[in-house]
Amino acid sequence: MCGILAVLGCSDDSRAKRVTNRLKHRGPDWSGLHQHGDCFLAHQRLAIVDPASGDQPLFNEDKSVIVTVNGEIYNHEELRKQLPNHKFRTGSDCDVIAHLYEEHGEDFVDMLDGIFSFVLLDTRDNSFIVARDAIGVTSLYIGWGLDGSVWISSEMKGLNDDCEHFECFPPGHLYSSKERGFRRWYNPPWFSEAIPSAPYDPLVLRRAFEQAVIKRLMTDVPFGVLLSGGLDSSLVASITARYLANTKAAEQWGSKLHSFCVGLEGSPDLKAAKEVADYLGTVHHEFHFTVQDGIDAIEDVIYHIETYDVTTIRASTPMFLMSRKIKSLGVKWVISGEGSDEIFGGYLYFHKAPNKEEFHRETCRKIKALHQYDCLRANKSTFAWGLEARVPFLDKAFIDAAMNIDPEYKMVQVKNVTSWIDGLKAHAAKHVTDRMMLNAGNIYPHNTPITKEAYYYRMIFERFFPQARRLTVPGGASVACSTAKAVEWDAAWSSNLDPSGRAALGVHISAYDKQNNLANKGVEIEKIIPMDAAPLGVTIQG
Repeated sequence: MCGILAVLGCSDDSRAKRVTNRLKHRGPDWSGLHQHGDCFLAHQRLAIVDPASGDQPLFNEDKSVIVTVNGEIYNHEELRKQLPNHKFRTGSDCDVIAHLYEEHGEDFVDMLDGIFSFVLLDTRDNSFIVARDAIGVTSLYIGWGLDGSVWISSEMKGLNDDCEHFECFPPGHLYSSKERGFRRWYNPPWFSEAIPSAPYDPLVLRRAFEQAVIKRLMTDVPFGVLLSGGLDSSLVASITARYLANTKAAEQWGSKLHSFCVGLEGSPDLKAAKEVADYLGTVHHEFHFTVQDGIDAIEDVIYHIETYDVTTIRASTPMFLMSRKIKSLGVKWVISGEGSDEIFGGYLYFHKAPNKEEFHRETCRKIKALHQYDCLRANKSTFAWGLEARVPFLDKAFIDAAMNIDPEYKMVQVKNVTSWIDGLKAHAAKHVTDRMMLNAGNIYPHNTPITKEAYYYRMIFERFFPQARRLTVPGGASVACSTAKAVEWDAAWSSNLDPSGRAALGVHISAYDKQNNLANKGVEIEKIIPMDAAPLGVTIQG
């Protein structure tokens, strides 16, 4: 994984070379810049697979095809076998891209099983293609200069000062210079939001998730698992611990899994994570932060994650602080549990869905928007310190299996909310006055902040990215992380638009008041993968 930047059709080479330094935090192991005429392909590498020879840009045999890529191609060994007449220059998993292009032209992207953003330049006709992975796990932006140049960057800060117009590169899409436009390469059955009717088969779901985790253990460097003690990360940690011993990583670095957790002193997440870590036998690392630590980091967080979305900033801050400490231990990547709440309807508000059809459509909307929220957080909060996060719940095959289940089988889950959010709100209230809120619509007519916390983040964001407010950050009403459409499910929500789960917490808990916390956790596990049908080897105690 890395940071990429490409400038195509730029006559001013000094501009192209200057902006590459803005992404150095993403790749501390190698900096590469290749120029062909008025095209520049730059790369900041975090070396994880083949650290000795996988530096970029990558080439085909005669160097007529050039690729700079941020990603992990998990099926690269299988793809190499399908290319017997090609000679590979490196052992990098991404080396297959140039050769697949030679064989299949622009229609090879769906063959890649992994996460990726890449720019491919064909010097034979000076054409290029750009592609982003199915869900948008890797971050990517595209911009256009007044001189006709096209700019591609892993982060917005690579484009902010040099493009007349820029926007998020849409996930699951390819941009072709020959066609001068985008086309979708990722077209799974669930994307149409048609309601599936397949019965729930826990063994099918289990196998799909196990394979999603196992394929992500591809590495030549030390790694660990993010463990909050909740269902999502506990399942990831359990499968990783079970299968680690038989991997190449275990041969190089040992079979003892390291787990990491962050929280306020005494928080329930820390307690739950410790219980799961003790059960699994991981080497557990517990990091603490204070509300003031988080507040002090807010400006750095917004600069790195490049958004003013309230829930994303709240969740990114602890992850940002933890990532720095993880990297200091010599760990280069972590496996994490993002994406399950979107796929299974795990947010608190889902219990208000009027029927299974609306429930399913909301999960589809949530998955389609992940690149603007949890994927953005997981990618940029970690890469701020040169750390990579891998997310098995967002594996293409696993999503297909999970989204093919009749939504009747999917249930909501209880989540904990800590005083971290209260501390943020109190801090914002000190910096944003009531008078400022009265004029919010005049100052910020687009995505007008409706809370003092949102206004505070917006002020910081506008200082860093004054041109980006209309183009890169989502908006609209939200309650408990919902889409704007789901707010219509309950009339009371329109007067309580807090984007965190606490907005729906009271009504949710009332539906579960006959169960204690231990029973809730047991129900959560049973709903996704029944323990008597397919035990995963993890017991979560309350």
